[in-house]
Amino acid sequence: MKNSLKYVVKTPWDSRALGIDTYEILTLSEEAMDEVLSLRGHFTVKVDPQFPQEILHARGFYYCDTLIEPYCEPNRFIHFKHEKASLSSDIPLDNLIAISHGAFYGRFHRDINIPKHLADLRYDLWLKDLYNEGNVFGLMFENDLAGFMGFSGHKMCLHAIHERYRGRGLGKYLWGTACKELYKRGHKELVSSISVSNMPTLNLYSSLGFRFRKPLDVYHKLIK
Repeated sequence: MKNSLKYVVKTPWDSRALGIDTYEILTLSEEAMDEVLSLRGHFTVKVDPQFPQEILHARGFYYCDTLIEPYCEPNRFIHFKHEKASLSSDIPLDNLIAISHGAFYGRFHRDINIPKHLADLRYDLWLKDLYNEGNVFGLMFENDLAGFMGFSGHKMCLHAIHERYRGRGLGKYLWGTACKELYKRGHKELVSSISVSNMPTLNLYSSLGFRFRKPLDVYHKLIK
């Protein structure tokens, strides 16, 4: 079965943090549900918000989050410049982890079956992977590490601001500097994925000229 999955795919990046087999379901069908029931582990499925919830609830899935995709082309991008904002690609990983650890509240934090420390670990390991690939900017303000942005190609995957810099209105300068660098690398569009409940980040993206598309409700299921 492990080598012949048709309707689900393994997500080893999640399994590494949670310590159990983890999967994402590719399609919701009776055949897919039969395959899920033949396995053990933690399952994710992402559906259009108009998909009938009762179908998922009847199969033991529980709601965790709604994600949306910010996107922006260079001609719509609004660049807020600040002479004290800059980027660095030479920041020790431990300094970045110190910002990352406990900074996020995502769908795994909202999952009642996942301990918080494992949800935190998932983000720390994700940051480490991006760092080892050379895909993390240190967001600097006055030559001090104020945050980071992890990216993969044109997608901004993971980003956070140090707690001492939050609430100071600096996000648009720090994000803007990172976006400008990614556009300089030739990307015709930048995208991300965030929770619709994360209003500060939604507002930040909107201020930079990003629009939003592809909302998806995220449901989980745990089979022990």
